[in-house]
Amino acid sequence: MRHYLSFQDITPAEMRYLLREAARLKADLRQGKRPPLLAGRVLGLVFEKPSLRTRASFEAAMIQLGGGAMFFGANDGRMGVREPVADFARTLSGYCDAVALRVFSHDTLEEFAKHARVPVINALSDRAHPCQALGDLLTIQETFGSLEGRTLVFVGDGNNVAMSVALGCGMAGMRFILAAPEGYRFDEAFLQRYRRVAPQGELFMNGRPEHCVAQADIIYTDVWTSMGQEDEANQRRAAFAPFQVNATLLAHAPSHARVMHCLPAVRGEEIDEPVMEGERSIVFQQAENRLHAQKALLKWLMLEQNHA
Repeated sequence: MRHYLSFQDITPAEMRYLLREAARLKADLRQGKRPPLLAGRVLGLVFEKPSLRTRASFEAAMIQLGGGAMFFGANDGRMGVREPVADFARTLSGYCDAVALRVFSHDTLEEFAKHARVPVINALSDRAHPCQALGDLLTIQETFGSLEGRTLVFVGDGNNVAMSVALGCGMAGMRFILAAPEGYRFDEAFLQRYRRVAPQGELFMNGRPEHCVAQADIIYTDVWTSMGQEDEANQRRAAFAPFQVNATLLAHAPSHARVMHCLPAVRGEEIDEPVMEGERSIVFQQAENRLHAQKALLKWLMLEQNHA
């Protein structure tokens, strides 16, 4: 059974295929083509955390591909509380052709996948956000024509998004630089995962964002305080204050560099309003591409891998 819990679950060749398919499906949609490739198929969405882009893009993807989705929020079934995660997985496996989960703990995702009889997709966990990163790579490919040899600078916390983007960059032959203060950089456990996934990859960490962006094709940022970290908000604001993506920082970057953010954004914290809305921002192209990347992923998992 093939799952997509992280980039470790696919090969570089499979990732390139998914990006090609995503670009093709996007082009088809632009021409008004919506072939019902997943007609009659059902995606289960189990979300312990709030969502806009992830839920909307998955539901839209299934509708555009001719299928449907069932949504289960934090109070629907109360996975792991009202009944065990294993029972939830076995039950939904009888109703759905795949299940995407947005969870607080990656361990919950792995437990669900262990007992599921259908493909399981990580729609966000504390350790990874591989669907976000897949859409991000599609956006960079659209913007620059290719991925290999490009440099992405992630300014901010070495969080779940940063980890997935780093892995994707390593598999695509891109250089990844994390500009983060001490205490918020990748730990050794992640660095070991990165080396396994991208043994030839280039990954650097640096505490001087103005130095890092001097070689950037992409400047990427995310919120300083994620869901579940609210009690650290003041401490994080103080630590990350020099890491805001603003005009001063962009002045150190090449003129062709573009700005990305996985959203939602706290404007005035990690990114300022003029940059967010400026001509160098590709944030909303990036948000849209979640749809197209996930269509390719759903098609691949439901038709070409597990149900061929």
